Amino acid sequence: MQYRKDKYGNPISVLGYGCMRFTQGVTGVNLKKTEEEILAAYEAGVNYFDTAYIYPGSESALGEILAKNKIREKVHIATKLPHYMLKNSDSMEKFFSEELKRLQTDYVDFYLMHMLTDDKTWERLKALGIVEWLEEKKKSGAIRQVGFSYHGNSDTFCRLVDAYDWDFCMIQYNYLDEHSQAGATGLHYASSKGLPVMIMEPLRGGRLVKNLPKSAVKLFEEYPVKRSPAEWAFRWLWNQPEVTCVLSGMNSLEMVQENTRAASEAQVGEFGEAEFGLLSDVVKAIGGAMKVGCTGCRYCMPCPQKVDIPGVFSAYNRRYSEGWFSGMKDYFMCTALRKDSTAASNCIGCGKCEKHCPQGIEIRKELQNVKSKMEGVVYKTAAKGFRLFMKY
Repeated sequence: MQYRKDKYGNPISVLGYGCMRFTQGVTGVNLKKTEEEILAAYEAGVNYFDTAYIYPGSESALGEILAKNKIREKVHIATKLPHYMLKNSDSMEKFFSEELKRLQTDYVDFYLMHMLTDDKTWERLKALGIVEWLEEKKKSGAIRQVGFSYHGNSDTFCRLVDAYDWDFCMIQYNYLDEHSQAGATGLHYASSKGLPVMIMEPLRGGRLVKNLPKSAVKLFEEYPVKRSPAEWAFRWLWNQPEVTCVLSGMNSLEMVQENTRAASEAQVGEFGEAEFGLLSDVVKAIGGAMKVGCTGCRYCMPCPQKVDIPGVFSAYNRRYSEGWFSGMKDYFMCTALRKDSTAASNCIGCGKCEKHCPQGIEIRKELQNVKSKMEGVVYKTAAKGFRLFMKY
């Protein structure tokens, strides 16, 4: 494992463990499987584990595993304040105390304002006393470093960087988003201010691995250096010295092994004209096939009308990247093979989802497109037949 430095010179593994996508079992997180994966990552040198208050079962699972194996003091825990749920200044203490209890610890190494959207939101938090509260927590040692996670444009991101004496920040960044969201502009600006930058969505919610169009897969397969699409995406990030840590939502031992191996080998500046050219061609291939830039983060959920928004977008994209049958199969499985339909046609246009979408997707408009393209005669007939068979 290789390491880069935080603001105070402490080593941070270049690969971090994103804890949003722990494998779920019947009653919650599959602890046995998750423990094996976390310990494999830890033994390979991963020392940064990122969770959040709103990730189902994540903080509790992480806390239990670290405590059970007596490695809490040997790793960095990053978690997040759900500031969008704050009603008053007392709420800060309530949420933080609950997080410490879940994590079975008395301090958090890296504490983020979760999905800080703009400087006006930060001003609202300041009015609630967030600055004084954070300073008191840092002074007591309950919070070691303060940062924020961000989805949005680079101009607003740069203003937020200057709005407070942050210790670090986290942005969505990958070779497909080089010039969107905070992008390279935000990365370089934060780095110039001395802020370590943690990276989320390096694989665009798995889209840069699982749902690549055939033309993009062919480009990787024909390239002389044989690497998986995931490794190419990670190495593109680690090639940049401004990147401190790249999070990966690893949920298999194979994934842990592949990613930790790549993290031990990748070097700053290893990319040349040929490597950049390959990924440029891949971006063009992806752009020609993708319809909706959804990462599957699920911040838009739950939908009051039970639309499986990430699921229908994934199937919709798959129709155009992998073919009609693959897309329709996925769409039928995620919307019709259940008691209550979760299809795009359930949408009534309330707009609740769009208020929480980090990608700024016009969800209502796109759901109408999905309905038009995916819910034709074949789908309706099959869905009706299934419901009659199941007597729903």
